[in-house]
Amino acid sequence: MGELRAYAALAGAQARSAATYRWSFVTEMLANMGGTVFDALAVLVLFRATPTVGGFSLREAVLIVGLSSAGFALADFSVGNVDRLKTYVRAGTLDAVLVRPLAALPQLLLMDIPLRKALRVVLGFTLLGGAVVINDVAWTPARVLLVVLAPIAAAVFFSSIFVSSASLAFWWVDSGEIGSAFTYGGRDFTSYPITVFGDTFRGLFAYALGFAFVAYQPALALLGRTDPLGLPPWSGFLSPLVAGVAAVLAAVVWRTGIRHYRSTGS
Repeated sequence: MGELRAYAALAGAQARSAATYRWSFVTEMLANMGGTVFDALAVLVLFRATPTVGGFSLREAVLIVGLSSAGFALADFSVGNVDRLKTYVRAGTLDAVLVRPLAALPQLLLMDIPLRKALRVVLGFTLLGGAVVINDVAWTPARVLLVVLAPIAAAVFFSSIFVSSASLAFWWVDSGEIGSAFTYGGRDFTSYPITVFGDTFRGLFAYALGFAFVAYQPALALLGRTDPLGLPPWSGFLSPLVAGVAAVLAAVVWRTGIRHYRSTGS
Protein backbone atom coordinates (compact mmCIF):
# COMPACT_ATOMS: atom_id res chain seq x y z
CA MET A 1 0.00 0.00 0.00
CA GLY A 2 2.87 2.33 0.75
CA GLU A 3 4.19 2.00 -2.80
CA LEU A 4 0.75 2.63 -4.28
CA ARG A 5 0.40 5.81 -2.20
CA ALA A 6 3.82 6.97 -3.39
CA TYR A 7 2.91 6.36 -7.04
CA ALA A 8 -0.44 8.11 -6.50
CA ALA A 9 1.38 11.10 -5.02
CA LEU A 10 3.66 11.30 -8.06
CA ALA A 11 0.69 11.09 -10.42
CA GLY A 12 -1.23 13.69 -8.44
CA ALA A 13 1.70 16.10 -8.51
CA GLN A 14 1.92 15.79 -12.29
CA ALA A 15 -1.81 16.37 -12.69
CA ARG A 16 -1.71 19.48 -10.48
CA SER A 17 1.30 20.76 -12.41
CA ALA A 18 -0.52 20.34 -15.72
CA ALA A 19 -3.65 22.04 -14.40
CA THR A 20 -1.71 25.09 -13.24
CA TYR A 21 -1.42 26.50 -16.77
CA ARG A 22 -4.87 25.68 -18.10
CA TRP A 23 -4.78 27.37 -21.48
CA SER A 24 -1.37 25.96 -22.27
CA PHE A 25 -2.62 22.52 -21.27
CA VAL A 26 -5.74 22.79 -23.44
CA THR A 27 -3.69 24.03 -26.40
CA GLU A 28 -1.26 21.13 -26.09
CA MET A 29 -4.14 18.63 -25.84
CA LEU A 30 -5.67 19.95 -29.06
CA ALA A 31 -2.30 20.03 -30.82
CA ASN A 32 -1.57 16.43 -29.83
CA MET A 33 -4.70 15.26 -31.62
CA GLY A 34 -2.89 16.02 -34.85
CA GLY A 35 -1.06 12.70 -35.03
CA THR A 36 -4.23 10.62 -35.09
CA VAL A 37 -6.05 13.06 -37.37
CA PHE A 38 -3.23 13.05 -39.92
CA ASP A 39 -3.08 9.23 -39.86
CA ALA A 40 -6.72 9.11 -40.89
CA LEU A 41 -6.40 11.93 -43.42
CA ALA A 42 -3.41 10.24 -45.07
CA VAL A 43 -5.52 7.15 -45.71
CA LEU A 44 -8.41 9.23 -47.06
CA VAL A 45 -6.10 11.13 -49.41
CA LEU A 46 -4.58 7.88 -50.65
CA PHE A 47 -8.00 6.50 -51.55
CA ARG A 48 -8.90 9.64 -53.49
CA ALA A 49 -6.58 8.35 -56.21
CA THR A 50 -7.70 4.71 -56.26
CA PRO A 51 -10.72 2.69 -55.05
CA THR A 52 -8.55 -0.04 -53.52
CA VAL A 53 -5.08 -0.17 -52.00
CA GLY A 54 -3.32 -3.51 -51.68
CA GLY A 55 -6.63 -5.24 -52.32
CA PHE A 56 -8.47 -3.38 -49.53
CA SER A 57 -11.32 -0.90 -49.78
CA LEU A 58 -11.46 2.41 -47.94
CA ARG A 59 -13.80 1.06 -45.25
CA GLU A 60 -11.48 -1.89 -44.59
CA ALA A 61 -8.43 0.37 -44.52
CA VAL A 62 -10.12 2.65 -41.99
CA LEU A 63 -10.57 -0.37 -39.71
CA ILE A 64 -6.84 -1.09 -39.95
CA VAL A 65 -5.85 2.50 -39.20
CA GLY A 66 -8.43 2.60 -36.39
CA LEU A 67 -6.92 -0.42 -34.64
CA SER A 68 -3.42 0.96 -35.09
CA SER A 69 -4.28 4.49 -33.94
CA ALA A 70 -6.21 3.35 -30.86
CA GLY A 71 -3.43 1.00 -29.77
CA PHE A 72 -0.63 3.47 -30.41
CA ALA A 73 -2.42 6.41 -28.74
CA LEU A 74 -3.05 4.33 -25.61
CA ALA A 75 0.58 3.15 -25.52
CA ASP A 76 1.95 6.65 -26.14
CA PHE A 77 -0.24 8.03 -23.34
CA SER A 78 0.73 5.26 -20.92
CA VAL A 79 4.46 4.79 -21.48
CA GLY A 80 5.48 7.06 -24.37
CA ASN A 81 7.42 9.41 -22.11
CA VAL A 82 9.88 6.59 -21.35
CA ASP A 83 11.71 7.72 -24.47
CA ARG A 84 13.06 10.56 -22.29
CA LEU A 85 15.24 7.99 -20.56
CA LYS A 86 18.22 9.07 -22.67
CA THR A 87 17.89 12.57 -21.20
CA TYR A 88 17.71 11.21 -17.66
CA VAL A 89 20.79 9.04 -18.23
CA ARG A 90 22.78 11.92 -19.71
CA ALA A 91 21.78 14.38 -16.97
CA GLY A 92 22.19 11.92 -14.12
CA THR A 93 18.52 12.21 -13.12
CA LEU A 94 18.19 8.45 -13.24
CA ASP A 95 20.51 8.17 -10.23
CA ALA A 96 17.94 9.90 -8.02
CA VAL A 97 15.27 7.50 -9.29
CA LEU A 98 17.32 4.40 -8.53
CA VAL A 99 18.08 5.33 -4.92
CA ARG A 100 14.39 5.50 -4.03
CA PRO A 101 12.75 2.35 -2.62
CA LEU A 102 10.42 2.11 -5.61
CA ALA A 103 10.60 0.35 -8.97
CA ALA A 104 12.43 2.50 -11.52
CA LEU A 105 10.13 2.12 -14.53
CA PRO A 106 6.87 3.22 -12.83
CA GLN A 107 8.70 6.22 -11.39
CA LEU A 108 9.95 7.25 -14.82
CA LEU A 109 6.47 6.91 -16.29
CA LEU A 110 4.94 9.01 -13.53
CA MET A 111 7.62 11.72 -13.66
CA ASP A 112 5.95 13.25 -16.70
CA ILE A 113 2.44 11.92 -17.28
CA PRO A 114 1.48 13.12 -20.77
CA LEU A 115 -2.05 14.24 -19.89
CA ARG A 116 -1.92 16.46 -22.98
CA LYS A 117 -2.21 13.26 -25.05
CA ALA A 118 -5.49 12.15 -23.48
CA LEU A 119 -7.62 13.41 -26.38
CA ARG A 120 -5.53 11.34 -28.79
CA VAL A 121 -6.66 8.23 -26.96
CA VAL A 122 -10.30 9.33 -27.15
CA LEU A 123 -9.96 10.17 -30.83
CA GLY A 124 -8.18 6.89 -31.60
CA PHE A 125 -10.94 4.80 -30.05
CA THR A 126 -13.60 7.00 -31.68
CA LEU A 127 -11.99 6.30 -35.06
CA LEU A 128 -11.96 2.58 -34.27
CA GLY A 129 -15.61 2.67 -33.22
CA GLY A 130 -16.59 4.44 -36.43
CA ALA A 131 -14.60 1.94 -38.49
CA VAL A 132 -16.40 -0.98 -36.83
CA VAL A 133 -19.78 0.64 -37.56
CA ILE A 134 -19.15 1.29 -41.27
CA ASN A 135 -17.84 -2.23 -41.92
CA ASP A 136 -20.20 -5.16 -42.26
CA VAL A 137 -18.86 -7.33 -39.44
CA ALA A 138 -20.58 -10.67 -38.88
CA TRP A 139 -20.47 -10.61 -35.11
CA THR A 140 -19.63 -13.76 -33.16
CA PRO A 141 -18.55 -14.07 -29.52
CA ALA A 142 -14.95 -14.49 -30.70
CA ARG A 143 -15.07 -11.30 -32.79
CA VAL A 144 -16.68 -9.32 -29.97
CA LEU A 145 -13.84 -10.41 -27.71
CA LEU A 146 -11.29 -9.62 -30.42
CA VAL A 147 -12.52 -6.07 -31.02
CA VAL A 148 -12.07 -5.43 -27.29
CA LEU A 149 -8.70 -7.16 -26.92
CA ALA A 150 -7.07 -6.12 -30.21
CA PRO A 151 -6.51 -2.42 -29.36
CA ILE A 152 -5.34 -3.37 -25.86
CA ALA A 153 -2.93 -5.93 -27.32
CA ALA A 154 -1.75 -3.29 -29.80
CA ALA A 155 -1.13 -0.90 -26.89
CA VAL A 156 0.86 -3.56 -25.03
CA PHE A 157 2.87 -4.28 -28.18
CA PHE A 158 3.67 -0.61 -28.82
CA SER A 159 4.43 -0.09 -25.12
CA SER A 160 6.94 -2.94 -25.33
CA ILE A 161 8.56 -1.28 -28.34
CA PHE A 162 8.74 2.03 -26.45
CA VAL A 163 10.42 0.39 -23.44
CA SER A 164 12.81 -1.74 -25.52
CA SER A 165 13.92 1.14 -27.74
CA ALA A 166 14.29 3.52 -24.78
CA SER A 167 16.44 0.92 -22.99
CA LEU A 168 19.06 1.32 -25.71
CA ALA A 169 20.07 4.50 -23.84
CA PHE A 170 21.72 2.32 -21.19
CA TRP A 171 24.30 1.34 -23.81
CA TRP A 172 24.05 4.22 -26.29
CA VAL A 173 22.77 7.56 -25.03
CA ASP A 174 22.21 9.03 -28.51
CA SER A 175 19.86 6.24 -29.62
CA GLY A 176 16.72 8.35 -29.97
CA GLU A 177 16.35 8.19 -33.75
CA ILE A 178 16.73 4.41 -33.79
CA GLY A 179 13.99 4.12 -31.21
CA SER A 180 11.69 6.43 -33.16
CA ALA A 181 12.13 4.27 -36.25
CA PHE A 182 10.45 1.37 -34.43
CA THR A 183 7.86 3.31 -32.40
CA TYR A 184 6.55 6.06 -34.67
CA GLY A 185 7.76 4.21 -37.75
CA GLY A 186 5.88 1.14 -36.52
CA ARG A 187 2.73 3.23 -36.11
CA ASP A 188 2.99 4.38 -39.71
CA PHE A 189 3.71 0.84 -40.93
CA THR A 190 0.67 -0.63 -39.17
CA SER A 191 -1.68 2.08 -40.47
CA TYR A 192 -1.81 0.52 -43.94
CA PRO A 193 -2.56 -2.95 -45.34
CA ILE A 194 0.81 -4.70 -45.28
CA THR A 195 0.14 -6.02 -48.78
CA VAL A 196 1.34 -2.64 -50.11
CA PHE A 197 4.89 -3.29 -48.89
CA GLY A 198 7.62 -5.33 -50.57
CA ASP A 199 8.34 -8.92 -49.59
CA THR A 200 11.60 -8.27 -47.73
CA PHE A 201 10.36 -5.23 -45.83
CA ARG A 202 7.10 -7.00 -45.04
CA GLY A 203 8.83 -10.15 -43.88
CA LEU A 204 11.10 -8.23 -41.51
CA PHE A 205 8.67 -5.76 -39.93
CA ALA A 206 5.33 -7.50 -40.31
CA TYR A 207 6.23 -11.02 -39.24
CA ALA A 208 9.77 -11.19 -37.82
CA LEU A 209 9.04 -8.21 -35.53
CA GLY A 210 5.30 -8.92 -35.21
CA PHE A 211 3.82 -5.64 -36.49
CA ALA A 212 1.33 -7.51 -38.69
CA PHE A 213 -0.53 -8.58 -35.53
CA VAL A 214 -1.13 -5.01 -34.36
CA ALA A 215 -3.90 -4.16 -36.83
CA TYR A 216 -3.68 -6.04 -40.14
CA GLN A 217 -4.32 -9.58 -38.93
CA PRO A 218 -7.00 -8.59 -36.35
CA ALA A 219 -8.77 -6.56 -39.06
CA LEU A 220 -8.83 -9.59 -41.35
CA ALA A 221 -10.30 -11.71 -38.56
CA LEU A 222 -12.99 -9.11 -37.80
CA LEU A 223 -13.89 -8.77 -41.47
CA GLY A 224 -13.85 -12.52 -42.09
CA ARG A 225 -11.44 -12.01 -44.99
CA THR A 226 -8.92 -14.54 -46.24
CA ASP A 227 -5.37 -13.31 -45.86
CA PRO A 228 -3.95 -12.57 -49.35
CA LEU A 229 -0.54 -13.52 -47.93
CA GLY A 230 -1.68 -17.02 -46.97
CA LEU A 231 -1.87 -17.03 -43.16
CA PRO A 232 -4.76 -19.06 -41.68
CA PRO A 233 -7.97 -17.30 -40.54
CA TRP A 234 -7.16 -17.73 -36.83
CA SER A 235 -3.96 -15.68 -37.16
CA GLY A 236 -5.82 -12.49 -36.26
CA PHE A 237 -6.64 -13.91 -32.84
CA LEU A 238 -2.93 -14.25 -32.03
CA SER A 239 -2.45 -10.53 -31.33
CA PRO A 240 -2.68 -10.89 -27.49
CA LEU A 241 -0.10 -13.70 -27.61
CA VAL A 242 2.27 -11.68 -29.80
CA ALA A 243 1.83 -8.69 -27.48
CA GLY A 244 2.61 -10.89 -24.48
CA VAL A 245 5.81 -12.15 -26.08
CA ALA A 246 6.82 -8.57 -26.88
CA ALA A 247 6.17 -7.54 -23.26
CA VAL A 248 8.35 -10.36 -21.92
CA LEU A 249 11.19 -9.42 -24.27
CA ALA A 250 10.86 -5.76 -23.28
CA ALA A 251 11.04 -6.71 -19.60
CA VAL A 252 14.23 -8.70 -20.25
CA VAL A 253 15.82 -5.80 -22.17
CA TRP A 254 14.83 -3.33 -19.45
CA ARG A 255 16.18 -5.45 -16.58
CA THR A 256 19.41 -6.11 -18.46
CA GLY A 257 19.81 -2.40 -19.15
CA ILE A 258 19.20 -1.39 -15.53
CA ARG A 259 21.83 -3.88 -14.38
CA HIS A 260 24.23 -2.59 -17.01
CA TYR A 261 23.76 1.07 -15.99
CA ARG A 262 26.60 2.75 -14.14
CA SER A 263 25.95 5.89 -12.12
CA THR A 264 27.17 9.24 -13.41
CA GLY A 265 28.50 9.91 -9.93
CA SER A 266 26.47 13.11 -9.64
